[in-house]
Amino acid sequence: MNKRFKLYQQVVLSKDLPEENLQKGDVATIVEIIEKENKTGFCLELFDNEGNTLKVVVVEESYITEIKPHSIVNYREIEVE
Repeated sequence: MNKRFKLYQQVVLSKDLPEENLQKGDVATIVEIIEKENKTGFCLELFDNEGNTLKVVVVEESYITEIKPHSIVNYREIEVE
């Protein structure tokens, strides 16, 4: 069971997701925690700077990390279908 991450917590991608056009360092919000067969998955929502949803993806825990204090947020453009 997951104890490290909480629902609605902001996290950072720790790996690229090229198939989703997402990069390591992109910030996301956990919107669902999925526990199945002793594995934990996370449904992440990524927003633009106006609060609009850009993407929703499901990843394993190894794809996310906590936001560290004194981090710099970097905005980048992304194409959305």
